Amino acid sequence: MPALAAEPLPATGSVQVLFTPWDDAEGALLKVIAEARHSIHVQAYVFSSRNLGWALGEAKRRGVHVEMLADREQVTKSDHSLVRALHDSGIPIWLEVRYANAHNKIMLIDAEDADPVVVTGSYNFTFSAQARNAENLVILRGNAPLARVYLDNWRRHQADALPYAEVIR
Repeated sequence: MPALAAEPLPATGSVQVLFTPWDDAEGALLKVIAEARHSIHVQAYVFSSRNLGWALGEAKRRGVHVEMLADREQVTKSDHSLVRALHDSGIPIWLEVRYANAHNKIMLIDAEDADPVVVTGSYNFTFSAQARNAENLVILRGNAPLARVYLDNWRRHQADALPYAEVIR
């Protein structure tokens, strides 16, 4: 696996910053998911937003390759987690078991394409993140080296994670 970037990366592309509850971060996420053409890689601490779950399912139905990493504890302890439903819809999911908290919250849209999108920030993929919490969401477009570093890190976490079906029976 390629080494992760320890050195600064070039600042290219565009940056969009949203702060909840004032800005429509969920709407911005729905837009980038709808624009995905080839792949979506999700890394979630909590995933309970029905709107985002529906959008990922729609992306999969239109032929976008969707994969997810999720925190095992949040999936097993939360009555609101949609990870099971996403798994049951055919989205491959791995549960992170190595860490006290797998606290990453990212979406990589078309990460290996020429014009990728990296979504990161404190924003959990939940209703509360939009409506009740003070969160931030950063959408970085058009920075292929950055997307590559995030995808390499996603894959490093995937290698340490367990398939959903092995953990949840």
